[in-house]
Amino acid sequence: MARAARERSERERETPRPDATGLYLPAHVLRALAGEFIGTAFLLAGVVGSGIMAERLSSDVGVVLLANAAATAGVLLVIIHMFGPVSGAHFNPVVTLAEAALGDRRWAEVLPYIVSQVAGGVVGTILANLMFDLDAVNVSTKARDGAHLWLAEVVATYGLVLVVFMLVRSGRVQLVAGAVAAYIGAAYWFTSSTSFANPAVTAARTLSDTFAGIDPASAPIFVVMQLVGAGLAAATVRLLYPPGGLVE
Repeated sequence: MARAARERSERERETPRPDATGLYLPAHVLRALAGEFIGTAFLLAGVVGSGIMAERLSSDVGVVLLANAAATAGVLLVIIHMFGPVSGAHFNPVVTLAEAALGDRRWAEVLPYIVSQVAGGVVGTILANLMFDLDAVNVSTKARDGAHLWLAEVVATYGLVLVVFMLVRSGRVQLVAGAVAAYIGAAYWFTSSTSFANPAVTAARTLSDTFAGIDPASAPIFVVMQLVGAGLAAATVRLLYPPGGLVE
């Protein structure tokens, strides 16, 4: 009887359950979606919250940016280690899209992943606002416009996606967390846009009129440029690591 109970329990754990769209997803995918939601919430709490704290402690923009970059890199390092085994630790729609385009994830999982990432980002931003005694939602008025910023988003996203998949394809997955954290921390400084490189982050940051915010009118073109950068990176990965493997 005990054995039958264990087998029944295992079947129940893996029984597909309907998601918000009415589709049925296996239990392991639902766990992955929860991981993406929680992880992206922590990411945005880190990005937005550290920007607010830094701005309150210093009037020097350079110091504020340094603190914001360091906190973001630190949060990324931790959450990638935490949620990597659960969901792959994307926290970013362009990473999910690139993974599907490269044949490493089913397209059916892409939309649920993106919904979880965007929802997590919104919740993380709201929590950051509330933790610093601001309105839960205060729409940003910080315009970020200009061709130089759009180019920076292409470069930032291209580099981020390249870092992830070059390491994965070369069998060095254990280096991804540190490499992504280091890259984003550096890209805060070497890109004029401060490296959003993430549509979920971009959308969520419209909800905080603080150092890390972005005016909603500026966000769509940022997302377009991020998609361009991710597409170029996926093509580069496919060129350098073809589906049939490297030929000596």
